[in-house]
Amino acid sequence: MKKVEITISFEEEKLEALEFSLRKEKSSVQKKIQEELAALYEKSVPEAVREYLERKAPPVRERTRRPAKERTGDLDGKEIGQKADTAPRMQML
Repeated sequence: MKKVEITISFEEEKLEALEFSLRKEKSSVQKKIQEELAALYEKSVPEAVREYLERKAPPVRERTRRPAKERTGDLDGKEIGQKADTAPRMQML
């Protein structure tokens, strides 16, 4: 579903104090507001409406990650972690 931004007003000093306190909990104001808004949605919107909206929305595709290539030896005399020279090599006759 398309997302929209919500703008609210709050006293600056209180917001700074709240941000400071939430950082100690490894959280943020935005994260807490999103959690509370989701809870309000679940509580206030009837289940049938939520199900309808979920069916109507296109499915969310999860990105699959390819496993990292395992490096087991040196790469053309370079240490592991350095990029190997991938340019074609020419032999002198």
